[in-house]
Amino acid sequence: MNRSLAQVLSVVFHPLLLPTYLFGFILFYMPAPMLSLTMMGRWIMLGMLFFTTFVIPGLGAYTMVRTGQLDSVEMDRREQRGLPLLFTGVCYGLTAYLLHRESDFDSIFYFVMVIMAATVFYTYAVSLFWKISAHGVGMGGGLGLLLILNRLAPEAMMMAPIAVLLLSAGAVLSARLSLHKHSPAQVYTGFASGLLLALMAAFVMGL
Repeated sequence: MNRSLAQVLSVVFHPLLLPTYLFGFILFYMPAPMLSLTMMGRWIMLGMLFFTTFVIPGLGAYTMVRTGQLDSVEMDRREQRGLPLLFTGVCYGLTAYLLHRESDFDSIFYFVMVIMAATVFYTYAVSLFWKISAHGVGMGGGLGLLLILNRLAPEAMMMAPIAVLLLSAGAVLSARLSLHKHSPAQVYTGFASGLLLALMAAFVMGL
């Protein structure tokens, strides 16, 4: 794969952006009966989620670079991944708590955010001893969430979005390999474990 294309795919499908994409999909694609928010409320919620799942963790990683705790925001060295992943997991966990506390939000948002937080904490735990692909975990978790949504709302015609995500996942995993950021075992294990973790979390929560 062309290096420039691989870099673009790695940025566009950065793990911190996946929650915004997935919640945007839920808010504006899923059938109206699943959601009680008004259209304005959906945009406000998406903006809030973008802030708590991308802006704050991103600023946290940037601060760690500025203070010398990270070499770069790409976190190429496994030893430097722990703190930013832990911080991101806390941000996701707090977001899930806020969604659960506010009765105005549909329960599906809380469930999805819990699954996302679980995948981040899983990536953090594995990264303590092995450089698993966060891109792989994110894409696998995203596929798992679409499969869960397909089960919850079969009328939503999810086959096309699932197919698009599968193709995107293949492209992203190929990009990470082309950039020599991970070994095949790291990207494929990340994808498979993200998928299984999402499905297991949904089972535990009774989805």
